[in-house]
Amino acid sequence: MARPLLIWTGLAFAIIMPMTFAATSEYLASRDPVYIAAGFAGVVALCLALVQPLLAGGWLPGLHLLRGRRAHRAVGVILIAAVVVHVVGLWITSPPDIVDALLLRSPTPFSVFGVGAMWALFAAALFAALRRRFSAHVWRVGHKSLVSVVVFGGAVHALLVEGTMETTSKAVLCALAIAATLAAVAASGRRAKRHALGKK
Repeated sequence: MARPLLIWTGLAFAIIMPMTFAATSEYLASRDPVYIAAGFAGVVALCLALVQPLLAGGWLPGLHLLRGRRAHRAVGVILIAAVVVHVVGLWITSPPDIVDALLLRSPTPFSVFGVGAMWALFAAALFAALRRRFSAHVWRVGHKSLVSVVVFGGAVHALLVEGTMETTSKAVLCALAIAATLAAVAASGRRAKRHALGKK
């Protein structure tokens, strides 16, 4: 009982802390509701980037195998919705900035990483929707590559933005998301090798 409790408590702490700091940030004082909603959608997306590889790896107690996969798909949909709200909200508050970011002509470096992560996320979703059209090997390589771009690009984007998220908790969340993704990718590779050896 202690191990599952520690895992869930650690995950909750890693997510709640940055969200709490963001909710109490002094940056919110002069911002309108649409901008605040867009910012929080980005925070939620970053938090879900940590949850997804944990679900994919089957490392969350009580969410193994089929249940974990269903949760992984559901969280993926929520992640896409959060990114859409983030981008649309920022577009409403400042259309020229979003247009420049989407056209990769923004002077801010974080925009490139954010846009790259967004398109990789949409590509991963499309890839998942068409999963049955690909071989198992192509699916694994494609999905792992795309989600790695999503997490790494999203983490760098968040780290470069000076906004509502507190620096230390944001850095810890990004580091955990990257570490969990790398671990999930490595675990998937090991499972694929064992499966291939079993067939032989």
